[in-house]
Amino acid sequence: MDGHVPVLSEETLAFLEPENGGLYLDCTFGGGGHSRMILEAADCVVVALDQDPAAEARAVSLVEEFGERFRFHRMNFANLDKLEEGPFDGILFDFGVSSFQLDQRDRGFSFRGEAPLDMRMNPESGQSAADWLANASRRELQVALRDYGEEKNWRRIADAIVEARALSPLLTTKDLSDLILSCTPARQRYVSKIHPATKSFQGIRIAVNNEIEVIELGLPAAFERLKPNGRLCVISFHSLEDRIAKVLFRRWAGRPEPGDNRPQDMREVKAELLTRRPAMASDKEIAVNARSRSAKLRALRKAE
Repeated sequence: MDGHVPVLSEETLAFLEPENGGLYLDCTFGGGGHSRMILEAADCVVVALDQDPAAEARAVSLVEEFGERFRFHRMNFANLDKLEEGPFDGILFDFGVSSFQLDQRDRGFSFRGEAPLDMRMNPESGQSAADWLANASRRELQVALRDYGEEKNWRRIADAIVEARALSPLLTTKDLSDLILSCTPARQRYVSKIHPATKSFQGIRIAVNNEIEVIELGLPAAFERLKPNGRLCVISFHSLEDRIAKVLFRRWAGRPEPGDNRPQDMREVKAELLTRRPAMASDKEIAVNARSRSAKLRALRKAE
């Protein structure tokens, strides 16, 4: 796990407050950094989930080190209702693609180098990005690029994908990256600090893995699995992910929502917000771990 540092680790521990004898759920195991952090903070039990078969292999070292205090299930957190353990004293989500997945070139998440265009968090299930791009409607392409990727050139790139796939399929990360570059004005290629393909790759990845729908299922299921006074922490890297958490957290805390003009005493209060605004990485952490730059952490405590 060297080189793969869990983001916002100090802040997460401060809000999660692991206690001896507690039961905690890490819904996004990834490289195991957060699970390890919780296990080292208290004499507790951590249950970890991840749909990626590669994560299951990485979990073996924690089983060997912590024994019965650590359990791993290969599972998408959208299926939390099928989890036998619980209720939990604390639950953690760290949304998005893991550093391991980005660094493993043949998974197709990164445009740096050439690899099969896959992008699946579980490569044994669902459509690859190549298959999705071959079959997605123009509207689906636009939603992925504009809404999920927040790409300014979404229309031009969507049109280019439709035109290109009519001639030959987009099969590799280089195929897609080169196509996006061809749609990017020269001035943007040199002015922007990020690669022109970054946002499009992000949007397509989110669409391929149904990430927004999974979060909309997983967060309410997690809240139901919390014990009274249990804590829920959510780390997000994308405005859509953070918006879902923000809306749900405010709803559970009995806060007003757009269009809701009811008096406060008519709203059900199921939780207390521990973060009015999301916690962000410090300059010190960003200097060590650039991935933490866009991370936002929201936390709440379930009512008694």
